[in-house]
Amino acid sequence: MKEILKNAREKLNMKIREVSQLTEIDQALISKFESGNRKPTKEQIFKLAKVLEIALETLMVAWLKEKILYEIGDDEFALKAMQVAEKEIRYQKTLKKKLFTSLQKVLDEIDDLKSKLDKFREFDSYRIAQALELEYTFESNRIEGNTLTLRETDLVINEGLTVSGKSMREHLEAINHQEAIGYIKHLMEKNSILNEREVLSIHNLILRGIHPDDAGRYRKVQVMIKGSTHLPPQPFIVPKQMEDYFFWYEKNKNSLHPVVLAGEMHERLVTIHPFIDGNGRTSRLVMNLILLSHGYIIANIKGDYDSRMQYYQTLEKAQTTSSKEDFLLFIAQIEKESLERYLNIIGQ
Repeated sequence: MKEILKNAREKLNMKIREVSQLTEIDQALISKFESGNRKPTKEQIFKLAKVLEIALETLMVAWLKEKILYEIGDDEFALKAMQVAEKEIRYQKTLKKKLFTSLQKVLDEIDDLKSKLDKFREFDSYRIAQALELEYTFESNRIEGNTLTLRETDLVINEGLTVSGKSMREHLEAINHQEAIGYIKHLMEKNSILNEREVLSIHNLILRGIHPDDAGRYRKVQVMIKGSTHLPPQPFIVPKQMEDYFFWYEKNKNSLHPVVLAGEMHERLVTIHPFIDGNGRTSRLVMNLILLSHGYIIANIKGDYDSRMQYYQTLEKAQTTSSKEDFLLFIAQIEKESLERYLNIIGQ
């Protein structure tokens, strides 16, 4: 691979310094790539291929070849292991193709439903929106263990009442989440750019009065997710990962289907787990901000046992295997069901 990089750069009459500026990769690292003393990351491969005008497939194949050789060397079982691996990769690709076909089918159905909804926007009602947003607050909090019923959530939010036997935290979770919905609708109406400030503001609303010292701030300690094998990154890595998170959004926001974009931003944020608490609610609000901004409606994941387990299982699979198709399909199905229900409510 080192020859490919060096030959491509020289063919373009570019200095290492110029490649460094265009790829935002340290000049010393590029020198090490060309000498074979250092291997680029997958993300760096994408940048180098683009700047040096190398076919991505050519560079990726060379990169993967060296990675495989480094890992297995000339071990006596290497060839047999590679044959077994090839069969497994082919099998996984077949499964992935089937899953992507299923996802595309649901996305097409969603777009049909949205087209239908767009024709009947005049039937939108403040009271219908209010009721659905109340349900969203109830379900999103229920996923996280809040025990307020839908009726009790209504009394707390809209009547200002205190429910006997329920904790102050549960009351604040209901009030805060409803205000956070109002905030993302405000961002949508202003056509605001999704950035770090807005995500921190959403989180600040979620934890206001519950964890005032942590509201709207990245965590400073390592955390574990109860019931999950996924271990979030160390706290000192979080700011950089969040920077990459928003970079990824800017890079992909105009090329992905909005439902896929929303699902990706949900999964990526909750995987980083940047906050001490409130990561799930914040991630779902970011997801729904994206959906609302593209003319879709709130995707309301239910908090009952079966829905919650499917949500957690597909999410953990995405976090631990980098296979996101199940999770994205789950989110797409939730959005489809939400659209179908909304159209049914307005009589269409």
